[in-house]
Order: sequence, then C-alpha cells, then structure tokens
Amino acid sequence: MIVNVSKAKTNLSKLIDMAYLGEEVIIAKNNVPLVELVAHRPKPKRKLGLLAGKIEIPDDFMDEDDVINSMFYGESR
Repeated sequence: MIVNVSKAKTNLSKLIDMAYLGEEVIIAKNNVPLVELVAHRPKPKRKLGLLAGKIEIPDDFMDEDDVINSMFYGESR
C-alpha cells in the first residue's frame, strides 16, 4: 500500500498496525515513494567469548617495544 504523507499523518495508527501485521506500507510525497514502514525486530544479544580457547595472547603482549616507541616518540626517549 502506498500512502501520501498527508494521509499517513491522519492514519498513522492504522498504518502502524498494518505494518506490524506484515503488510507493506510505503509513505510517498508527491506520489514519489520515500520510506517504507516496517515492524521493529529486536537485535539478538551479543555472545561474549566466541574466541575463547581459539587464540593465544603472549605473556609479553603489553610490554613496551623500543623500536615502536622510537617510531612514536623519536630517539630521545
């Protein structure tokens, strides 16, 4: 169903119900389709720890490196 903005303003509740029930609702301006009204679908919760046991971080990971420090700060450090 394509509805112009002025009709969409007066019938918004009805259009929301239609979109929620799965009907295609498109809002147009001057008969040019602009937006589609769709039902909200919540995103699933993120799973933490997907790489647990699959990667190994070395013990010296957080240690400073003289070569990298000289690139950032120069030789004076």
